[in-house]
Amino acid sequence: MSRKVIVIIATLSLALLACEKSESEKKQELTQREKDSVFASSRVPGAKAVGKALRTADSATTRQAQIDSVERIP
Repeated sequence: MSRKVIVIIATLSLALLACEKSESEKKQELTQREKDSVFASSRVPGAKAVGKALRTADSATTRQAQIDSVERIP
């Protein structure tokens, strides 16, 4: 191989490596809520209980927000 070909290959290789996505862009972490939601929709034993717990937590959060908003009204 001539020196010119080696230089071109090396330059292209470096350019491709520079364009590679970083680790944080490749892998997005799911929140615990998202993980639980995915698990709740699976067919694994106990998944229904996780879904029920999520719905109960949502209801409690909504109810508490309603109570808090009523308490703020003078």
